[in-house]
Amino acid sequence: MCGICGIVHGDRNRVVEHSILEGMNHTLIHRGPDDHGFYIRNNVGLASRRLSIIDLETGKQPVHNEDKTIWVVLNGEIYNYRELTRMLEHRGHRFYTSSDTEVIIHAYEEFGAEFVKHLNGMFAFALWDEKEQRLFVARDRLGIKPLFFANLDGTIVFGSEIKALLKYPNFERTLDLVALDEYLTFEYIPTPRTIFKGINQLQPGHMLCFKDNKIRLEQYWDINLQRSENIQPKSISDYEDELLEILRESVRKEMVSDVPIGVLLSGGIDSSAVAALMQEVSSGHVKSFSIAFDDPSFDEATYARQVARHLETDHMELTLTPKIMLELMSSLPDFLDQPLGDSSIIPTYLLSQFTRQHVKVALGGDGGDELFAGYSTLQSHRLVEYYEKWVPLIARHKIVPWVVDRMPVSYDNISLDFKARRFISGRGVPAIVRHHLWLGSFNDRGKDQLLQPWVRVLEKDTFDTAYQHWENSRAEQAINRILYCDMKLYMEGDILPKVDRASMANSLEVRVPLLNHTLVEYVTGIPLDVKLRGFKTKDIFRRSMKKYLPASILDRGKKGFNMPVAKWLNSALSPMADDLFSEDRLRRQGYFNPGYVNRLLSEHRTMKQDNRKLLWTLLVFQLWYDRWMTS
Repeated sequence: MCGICGIVHGDRNRVVEHSILEGMNHTLIHRGPDDHGFYIRNNVGLASRRLSIIDLETGKQPVHNEDKTIWVVLNGEIYNYRELTRMLEHRGHRFYTSSDTEVIIHAYEEFGAEFVKHLNGMFAFALWDEKEQRLFVARDRLGIKPLFFANLDGTIVFGSEIKALLKYPNFERTLDLVALDEYLTFEYIPTPRTIFKGINQLQPGHMLCFKDNKIRLEQYWDINLQRSENIQPKSISDYEDELLEILRESVRKEMVSDVPIGVLLSGGIDSSAVAALMQEVSSGHVKSFSIAFDDPSFDEATYARQVARHLETDHMELTLTPKIMLELMSSLPDFLDQPLGDSSIIPTYLLSQFTRQHVKVALGGDGGDELFAGYSTLQSHRLVEYYEKWVPLIARHKIVPWVVDRMPVSYDNISLDFKARRFISGRGVPAIVRHHLWLGSFNDRGKDQLLQPWVRVLEKDTFDTAYQHWENSRAEQAINRILYCDMKLYMEGDILPKVDRASMANSLEVRVPLLNHTLVEYVTGIPLDVKLRGFKTKDIFRRSMKKYLPASILDRGKKGFNMPVAKWLNSALSPMADDLFSEDRLRRQGYFNPGYVNRLLSEHRTMKQDNRKLLWTLLVFQLWYDRWMTS
């Protein structure tokens, strides 16, 4: 695992300055504190920061081929590198390291532009071919590892994090207003856009080629849920057996490491399944790590302990207090280059920090909800069909909203009034819009009141990106389309960046075997009703793990990895909120209406409305703005 960056001038007479590339690379030291390396030749410069996981002695980057005409830097891991190495050596290639990075070069030499399709892993890499004067940049199929780039008047600048690009001289930091609009709705910024004008993120499953001063983007892989539809399903037992075998193999592949490895255990079925299969294929006791909250409505530590006892893992637990978490708030934007409104970034960071004290690599359960239809919103989509069919129109438009509006406000985790208000907020709109209104923060009406008039002058519908993915899914079933959109939007824009930034800020590598593409390709071919059976989420996943996990874990509903933000806004976070939302500050910035923000805060503090998501989304933006737009 590493951080990478680079500069390629389209003008071959323009030389890359070492000091500039070194400055960019230094911003990524947390991603790779063990070593650093550079390749600079005329108009091209590649750099890396290394977190040594595989081939500790000879795996220094950048890595080259036999005649040093091809160079590569890699962020991530190639899990099938040993098999590829054997095959490529049989075809005459000579390796000088035992690292997974070198296999990229020889695969490129052997297979040309198709080489990336042979790689199984999580990765973002840059490859420079001196003879062809061509740059290849690629990102893994699901977007587990990040890669940002900018075209600055014929110069391509790229890096694992935005902060590396911002170190390039005279880069103009201009806020992208469309990105701001999307952030306020989704709580993240969908790829390929970023919060900065001129900086893009390479989309998952895509390659970028830069040659002859021209950029070409090409998609090499995509999720395909269409093939799960209109097929003759197998027996449930066949699906159980096949899924278990592929799950086991995915975990085995991703345990390759030359350093100690552990598992992040929440007590949910996803991380518990990963822990169970790790314990099965491991020769000793797997180290597991979890966190506990002192607020009972947010705490899942009991379930993590239960799983750890059942599996006999070597379990360690950290209890988080409000003081510990709030102390992290001010440094949140240091490892978030653009705003991310998911409050679970804080416990994820602290869990990563705790885990890193014991291991260098950990496996997690991320991706299971998107893959196996685990989110409660999918149950709600099915419920809406009955609601709109059987509840009279006058009740839907008048009576139910009146009743819900008068429910007592609770600040507990996923309280009944919170779920009820979310449910009715999605009435009367297309399914894909309803889905993101349930998941996100501001709707169009709220943004009209929040944003100053000059900021609202946008030609783009907030949900254009969601509609585009909806169409690109090629699926016929609405929930399959939503699953596709979740993997392209929520998972890639929120879940994976959250884990990557929080873990790499602590120099911890987190792997996600549920997103190994061989598993993804199998599961996306399973009919929807086998995964979401009626209102039962993850049905086939639960069935496949019944020999490994107790019923109390298998039958649990999803809770989520949340924080008591609603309560904190009225207590410990109150001074920070008052400062960041002060009228003078908001007027100086010029983006938000101070009166509306003050109303949101006042309603929340008097418990007239639960505005936790809206206020947290704004709070994170304000913290980010102070760090990256005023310094």
